[in-house]
Amino acid sequence: MSDYIVRATAADANIRAFAVTSREMVETAREDHMTTPVMTAALGRLLSAGAMMGAMMKGDKDIITLQIQCSGPAKGLTVTADSHGNVKGFAINPQVELPLNAAGKLDVGGALDLGILTVIKDMGLKEPYSGQCELKTGEIAEDLTYYFATSEQIPSAVGLGVLVDKDQSVKQAGGFIIQLMPFTPDEVVDRLEKKITEIDSVTQMLDRGLTPEQILEEILGNFGLEITDTTKTRFHCDCSKERVSRALSTLSKKDLDSIIADGESIEVKCQFCNKAYEFTVDELKEMR
Repeated sequence: MSDYIVRATAADANIRAFAVTSREMVETAREDHMTTPVMTAALGRLLSAGAMMGAMMKGDKDIITLQIQCSGPAKGLTVTADSHGNVKGFAINPQVELPLNAAGKLDVGGALDLGILTVIKDMGLKEPYSGQCELKTGEIAEDLTYYFATSEQIPSAVGLGVLVDKDQSVKQAGGFIIQLMPFTPDEVVDRLEKKITEIDSVTQMLDRGLTPEQILEEILGNFGLEITDTTKTRFHCDCSKERVSRALSTLSKKDLDSIIADGESIEVKCQFCNKAYEFTVDELKEMR
């Protein structure tokens, strides 16, 4: 199994935890969208978070969408995941070039700058659940920590990391989400908060070659860690010519007539995976 998510509990189930290794997923996204290193890191972090948050969903058809709208040059990111480990995503501007930040790291916060994080959960109800918070740092992990605390009232620690190699490919990617259940004893909370301040960054742990299990062991090993589940995850887009055709058919008759009047086939690309679909004039006429 290459990319996978681990689910665990600790401290007599007062803590629940998730960790993911997502190198292949992030590399697929990089190749599909031809992202620059800073955008590989930004999109990769959000894809890794999406994979873990998708694993939190319980229903077979549940879908979660993480959307960032921002004032920085990235302009925005969207990631969608289901409860089976299928994840897809895109950046509005995948070609952002920025110098390294003051710490010598890829400047994801600079690429995003100010903005809003929206989390949409579609669980088959009449209306999807939607929660929002402002971006605190634009580094994504801290923003999700803030989101969980303010929108879902779940004290959480989120760590995300993407290591980009010298040839711009993805060397490592992954992360963790650790959450406290209601009524967790203060002593456990204090010990966990202290431990979180002592651990290496996700990037450092990935660079050491740690697996998701080992990352959770490093953080929660003294809390009675129990691995409860392992799930494969991957970058997977479910687009098809039929789905794109349905989207095109929602255009007004005037717009379709205008495209047909040009007398040439058109190419439509899927936002999530960049796959191109061609439609002939005859196919367009059938949509009217």
